Amino acid sequence: MRTRSDSSEPDGTRPNFLPGLTARASGGNWFRGRLPKLFRSPRGQDPVNITSTTDGHHSPKDEGPQNVILTFEQNLDLHNYSEVSQLLIQREESLFGEITELDSLAHHEEEVNNLAEDYRNLKRHILQTLQQSLKADNTEALTSAVKAIYQEDRQDQLWRQRDWTRPDWRPNSWRELHDATLHNLVNERMDNPLTPSANQGGQSSVEAHIHSMGRQLKDDLLLVVEVVRNCYPPETDICNFYARLYHQTFSARLKKIADFGLEDKDCQFLLRWVNEYYPGLLQKPALASEINAEALGKLLPPELLEPLEEQYLSKQQQELMTYIRRVLEEAKEMWNNGQEPMREDGCYVSPVAYDIIQLVNGMVTSAKTVLGDLHKAQRITSKLNSLMQSFKNLQDEVMKQNKPNSKAFIKANLSNIKQFRDTLIKNDDLFLEDVREDCLSVLTDVKESAHTYLLSPVHEVLKPQYRKLGTSDWLNKPLFEKLLVSIQAEIQELQGSKESCHQELMSQFHQEVTVEYVKRLLRGEVKLKDKERQDKAYVTVKGDAERLHSLFFKMGSKEDWLKEILIKIAEVLKLQELPAIQMQVASLGSAFPDLSEKHVSALLKLKTNFSRADRKTVKATLTDTLTVTSETRAPPFFSKVQVR
Repeated sequence: MRTRSDSSEPDGTRPNFLPGLTARASGGNWFRGRLPKLFRSPRGQDPVNITSTTDGHHSPKDEGPQNVILTFEQNLDLHNYSEVSQLLIQREESLFGEITELDSLAHHEEEVNNLAEDYRNLKRHILQTLQQSLKADNTEALTSAVKAIYQEDRQDQLWRQRDWTRPDWRPNSWRELHDATLHNLVNERMDNPLTPSANQGGQSSVEAHIHSMGRQLKDDLLLVVEVVRNCYPPETDICNFYARLYHQTFSARLKKIADFGLEDKDCQFLLRWVNEYYPGLLQKPALASEINAEALGKLLPPELLEPLEEQYLSKQQQELMTYIRRVLEEAKEMWNNGQEPMREDGCYVSPVAYDIIQLVNGMVTSAKTVLGDLHKAQRITSKLNSLMQSFKNLQDEVMKQNKPNSKAFIKANLSNIKQFRDTLIKNDDLFLEDVREDCLSVLTDVKESAHTYLLSPVHEVLKPQYRKLGTSDWLNKPLFEKLLVSIQAEIQELQGSKESCHQELMSQFHQEVTVEYVKRLLRGEVKLKDKERQDKAYVTVKGDAERLHSLFFKMGSKEDWLKEILIKIAEVLKLQELPAIQMQVASLGSAFPDLSEKHVSALLKLKTNFSRADRKTVKATLTDTLTVTSETRAPPFFSKVQVR
């Protein structure tokens, strides 16, 4: 306990006295005498008017207004809590500054009790003001209450540094009272929202409750940012304080809801609030400028989110699979009934791919929003590869039964295949990588089998003319012209698919005809005994290459490289010098690494004047070339040409 003579105070800790309560002019010590009755809060005392005078006379009319000193109760009634707090601190300083080791507290019991009662009264008023913090018309009172709270907090700190006899109410811990009161206020408002959602058809009680709490949270945080914030010093960061309270309270309510077990619709709605609505709310410009949303984190912890996510994903997967099966069943039923697909601009079309792609895109995009995570959303398509296999099985059955409407169905299906492939390649973010690769592999098989189904009958028709290729008649008669006429006629029968799909079919047809051409040539039925016949073969093969390319180019094929193969083969037939032939074969092998020694040997055997030793040399050149040839993107060709 300090003595009266020990009047030293820590620097910077003096309280802010009210006007008129200043240190004595002589000596500079704090006021230690008893306060006048006015400052000792006499209950019900009328205000005292103090008027300035000059030389014993009243001041002129144009002097400042009269100073009105209010009583304790009047200051409370006017919500001047900051002034009341300063008044009580002054009384506390004066009263407890007089108590020494020789002067017991008992001698000041009445004054101490009065001061304690006044503190309780002020505390009650401040508590009531805090409980109305979120009322827009409460700003003046709240501002004063906040100032009082921080004044009292500083006084608490001052008492902690003293060894004086403390009042029973010190520390009064009003900062903690403030925090606890606001916490209770937020709890009450979230338990009894003032802004319930409008009655929306089909909305469950869970959805309505969550939506109602969310609206309350939004409205209150906007009020905090726009109004309440101005009642606090900037350093208090009151906006983030409220944001944490609402976040914790909303989170606790949602945890209870999640623990209860939810219907699928409610589960999705809850996830949307956690991952979409709530983050979006905090990103509103008015709130984002004052609230650190990142520091708040998720509304629900992983152990509660994961079961909800699994429930949601399972439901979405089930809906996707059910829908795709129904789409395929409808297509199969139409085919079984003998119906042909619809036509648009003369082309057969099917809605299968479009309907499925739209659903997949919509579900994954929505799931990304609901879950807040693209990788999780992609899991909706995790079973798409098995459904793609069902798509393949349907086409296989259509081709196997070969009904009158099967060709039309396959032509329409080419468009489905292309749409699926384009989506898997261009919109790869919709799919898990392994699922995407599996689906692309299945679609490659489906496309190849569709092309084979459509082209095989055409090749059967052309087979008699294929047999004449590479013969003496081929070299001496215009047989190839007849083949081109037949090809052109058959192409008309292949019309009926979308333009891009028809171009791919023509490209495949172009390649297969070229393979057939080279295969027939390498059988060796024609003998090129001398330079003259070899020159003639060069002209024939080169001319055939030009005409074949011209025909298929008009039909939509983009495979220019097929002409290059035939022209390089023609060059080998024409050349006479071994080094030149070596260079040409090396060039052919570099461009098309699937060229084998068997192919080269069969080609060189057409030149019957070319020795076995020279053939061996050329084959060695090819081997060396293929050894050093880097990987090329050239499509396979010679691997499809079987030679004996």
